[in-house]
Amino acid sequence: MSTLIGIMCIVALLAICISHYWIMIRWRNPKFNNKNKKILPPGSMGWPFIGETLHLIIPSYSLDLHPFIKTRILRYGTIFRTSLVGRPVVISADPEFNNYILLQEGKLVELYYLDTFSNIFKQTGDDQFRPNAAGLVHKYVRSIFLSHFGAEILKTKLLNQIEEFVERTLFSWSNQASVEVKRAASEMVLNFSAKQIFSYDAEKAPFDLSEKYMKIIDGLMSFPLNVPGTAYHKCSKDKEKVTNMIRDMLKHRQNSPRKGHEGDFLDQIISDMDKEEFLTEDFIVQLVFGVLFATFESVSVIVALAFQLLSEHPSALQELTAEHEAILEKRENTNSFLTWDEYKSMTFTLQVINETLRLGNVAPGLLRRALKDIPVKGKGSEGESDQEEEEIEEEVETLNASNAELNLVTRRVLTM
Repeated sequence: MSTLIGIMCIVALLAICISHYWIMIRWRNPKFNNKNKKILPPGSMGWPFIGETLHLIIPSYSLDLHPFIKTRILRYGTIFRTSLVGRPVVISADPEFNNYILLQEGKLVELYYLDTFSNIFKQTGDDQFRPNAAGLVHKYVRSIFLSHFGAEILKTKLLNQIEEFVERTLFSWSNQASVEVKRAASEMVLNFSAKQIFSYDAEKAPFDLSEKYMKIIDGLMSFPLNVPGTAYHKCSKDKEKVTNMIRDMLKHRQNSPRKGHEGDFLDQIISDMDKEEFLTEDFIVQLVFGVLFATFESVSVIVALAFQLLSEHPSALQELTAEHEAILEKRENTNSFLTWDEYKSMTFTLQVINETLRLGNVAPGLLRRALKDIPVKGKGSEGESDQEEEEIEEEVETLNASNAELNLVTRRVLTM
């Protein structure tokens, strides 16, 4: 009896080992799941479910390519496969191929976001929130955004408001022993953007809006595991608090007799609800939430990076200061607001901004989902390389031998 139990334990252990080995082969070699036998780019899929996510989310303190991308480009080339937060992906650092992909929007590829981002920004479950249900929706959002943040409104209205807001913020910074520039810049940009979008007043708000958004950003690259204590769960809770605040504000304005009094971004959307069918309450809440996110994160990163780069290059800071002092010397009233002509005359300032944008690369990648097989430089219709093919065949032969051994042991147990 004890012998039978021992054999059964061995069989169970062997079955587990073979199953694990089989899963690892299928995971690390996507060709097994490739019914059409198409070539896949070289690369590594990491561990099942986790993939190589942990390598990517390790912070990089360099302006160079992230080590995750750089090491894989050196190992596999500019186009390689990997797995991130539970999804198999192909990463391309090939400028020519990337340009081709962007030109094939809606034909070979469509907009796509990782699961965490899609769930947080409500990109699933309702067609009106899908990024590819764009058409009329995209046209409307672009139009209303430009009407409140475009070049013309910047020239006539926002320029002076921005200057006044920045001056107050810098005065506040001057009274502090030290300032964490990235966080402080995030708060400054978010508060200004929120004021333009729905007349936000930080002093009267039920919570610190900038803090909530920064926590949401921290959770965007987490696994979409909605369990208390996880980064994704905390991110979802913070997002819920923000959207509830926006929803309450929307309902209050809809029921207010002073409808349209604020004249901000939200007021215009409310006034258009009778004209556009897609402007439902849920859509407006998600739109305001998303627009506010888009306006603050990238700008705050660039502001913080500009501080760092200028502190490391005194000559550039000196020339930048000289350009601004020259503008002040030409004024009749040095305390007057910045004019549009003065802004346009800041040629070196523009060069500093452009160089910071180039080095910062605040949008390091764009996500697209393939609708069809996409050949790359004539490849895409045959098997993988001969070396990879031989390695896979060897693993399959080993697996088949293990399966045969398992079947033999199983038959012996059943006949005892």
